[in-house]
Amino acid sequence: MRDVREIVRLRMAGLSTRQVGIRVGVAASTVRLTLRRLEAAGLDGPGALALSEAALERRLFEGSAGKRPGHRRVDEPDWGRIRRELQRKHVTLSILWDEYIAEHPDGYRYSRFCELYRSWEARLPVTMRQTHASGEKLFVDYAGDTVPVVIDRLTGETRAAQIFVAVLGASSFTYAEATWTQTLPDWIEAHNRTLAAIGGVPALLVPDNARVAIIRACLYDPQVNRTYTDMARHYGTAILPARPRDKAKVEVAVLLAERWLLGKLRNRAFYSLAELNAAIAEFCRWLNEERVVRRLGATRRHLLETLDRPALKELPAEPYVLAQWRRRRVGIDYHVEIEKHFYSVPYRHARAEVEARFTVRTVEIFLRGERIAVHARGSGNGKHTTIAEHMPSSHRRYGDWTIARIHQEAARLGPSVATLCTLILERRPHPEQGFRACIGILRLARSVGADRLDAAAERALTIGTLTYGSVKSILDHRLERAAGTASPDPTPIRHPNIRGGGYFH
Repeated sequence: MRDVREIVRLRMAGLSTRQVGIRVGVAASTVRLTLRRLEAAGLDGPGALALSEAALERRLFEGSAGKRPGHRRVDEPDWGRIRRELQRKHVTLSILWDEYIAEHPDGYRYSRFCELYRSWEARLPVTMRQTHASGEKLFVDYAGDTVPVVIDRLTGETRAAQIFVAVLGASSFTYAEATWTQTLPDWIEAHNRTLAAIGGVPALLVPDNARVAIIRACLYDPQVNRTYTDMARHYGTAILPARPRDKAKVEVAVLLAERWLLGKLRNRAFYSLAELNAAIAEFCRWLNEERVVRRLGATRRHLLETLDRPALKELPAEPYVLAQWRRRRVGIDYHVEIEKHFYSVPYRHARAEVEARFTVRTVEIFLRGERIAVHARGSGNGKHTTIAEHMPSSHRRYGDWTIARIHQEAARLGPSVATLCTLILERRPHPEQGFRACIGILRLARSVGADRLDAAAERALTIGTLTYGSVKSILDHRLERAAGTASPDPTPIRHPNIRGGGYFH
């Protein structure tokens, strides 16, 4: 509009069309076209200069955007509806053109469709271009939106499925799958399947600071989940968390897959995770093997084979097995609790703080980076797994607690408590395994008193439940009062005031 105003001023000053074009820096034909537009809009020179730029633009170009004449004479799409659809997440012009051309086979081709829309639309989106080396980076993230999956056909109840997306930087080869959660097991298994689908290992994994992967996001010293680091070490790759200023690169790399996938699936219903993953697999096959990347003139599969494949590392013989880490403190019975099961360590490490690494089959325990014990994974039933070499040659003192002291403290609290602790120690394969239960029972006296604890122990002995949990449950529900009624005395009571059974016959 500044050029239009300048054309008007120079023309009013008496300059010719050619001189006006030279001064403004446009062709003479453009000057003539502008003057014809002013005449068609009923504007003279002073009238045009009196209008604001927005008002002048409306007068000159109202109704012409998106309707430029051409050799094709077809009905214009409803650009307003197109604009509304584009405001929905994961919908692109390419998706909308596919739907448009399916309804109007003789309609505008894709390039003309985009050109007309952009003429109608006042603002254009900014496109970010990135350059990535072959086989260098694999961008991974979860899509921001979920896909509802019907889990109960009768009630229509749904559960949200998370969409994991991975994109290779150079070839844009895309892998996606649905998982129920964004927890660490699903995150690791999704990576295993991604690398298997790619058929190689890139130099870097670039997560978008997802909580499951990055414990603490930091520009200078990000803290990566230890299990995720183990997985990267297994595959011979490295993890490069996206820095705050680099987040856009990760988001743009994944954005295409998110939009194509979720945009295509937005009107479909799924009744199982397997059904959803089958649809996603079909989408990935179409995206990678059929759809041509226009600016490169090849499919993503072809680009993977020609660009990324030569630079990818080979996959290891076996996929990574999920291993999780926990910090634990060794008990006075030299056992460590992992997922509701107790595993022994050498007794000299009692009370030490250790790290446990466990998979579905094994449990390894480390002290200051040195492995001090390894076990087969237990069932999580509260039992103990003990290696004989870890045990002391005799019952040695662990702090102030010994078997003798347990007997002494139990006898002080009552005969039933003493009997219960004795039976607990006797019925374990090794007496030390009963330390935790006995000490827990003895400490209950601090809150309930010796009398109630002894009554609860009597009740536990009567019903045959010799565990800390049973005694605590009896106290919590005040069932120790019923201890005396468990075995009633069968001897009849003789008294003058009691009529007896014969009175009623």
